Amino acid sequence: MSRPFASRSAPPSSSFVRVNGKIRAREVRVIGVDNKQLGVLSLREALNMARANGVDLVEIAPNAVPPVCRLADFGKFRYEQAKKDKESKKHQHATRVKEVQLSPKIDPHDLGVKIQHAVDFLCEDMKVKVTLKFRGREMAHTEFGFQVIQKFLAEIAPYGHQDFDPKLIGRGINVMISPLPRNKRAKNPRQDQIGEAPAEEDRPRAENNSHGTPVPIEAPRKSKADGPKSGAFANNPFAQIEINR
Repeated sequence: MSRPFASRSAPPSSSFVRVNGKIRAREVRVIGVDNKQLGVLSLREALNMARANGVDLVEIAPNAVPPVCRLADFGKFRYEQAKKDKESKKHQHATRVKEVQLSPKIDPHDLGVKIQHAVDFLCEDMKVKVTLKFRGREMAHTEFGFQVIQKFLAEIAPYGHQDFDPKLIGRGINVMISPLPRNKRAKNPRQDQIGEAPAEEDRPRAENNSHGTPVPIEAPRKSKADGPKSGAFANNPFAQIEINR
């Protein structure tokens, strides 16, 4: 037979709070309106005390033995609780980790692409996990893998720092890189490659006629030697027909 209520050992939802008659405990530890301990009282006594003070009996620690309840206005209690949750979320930073995989025989061009990807991740305040895997007999010369890792770290030094020295774990080398603070981090070179919009003085302007009215600039007309337009007939059979109106 299924139980009608959730087990007390299970953590309740953050949005669900028992109030007044929804409290199931027989005895509760009561905190007064002035935040003073009033001791352990029966549920009926606590409810009568809440009615006498014109407030609600709010269960704030359901997992305690006995549960802890507070005499407070439930609407005001929910507002203050939502405000605390909002403030706590502001200080939480979700750390995202991106992985870059290398090989001991990686091509220089491919290595440059991997470095640029890592720089982009670091400039977006992400961590980068660098993994270099050995295959087959490459495990006999792990020093080549460490050389690739050291070259990779040297290239991204202006953007991030390694959390620990590169370690050989199993058949690969792992290292974690964290971004530098923004005031100490170099600018992403990819941003300099984005072309800027042409200056206003470089744009074509319309000339003015004798009355000062601007004349729009017409597109240059194509001559017959330029050939037919795309989608038109090369030899139009209706070109010589005159239409009388």
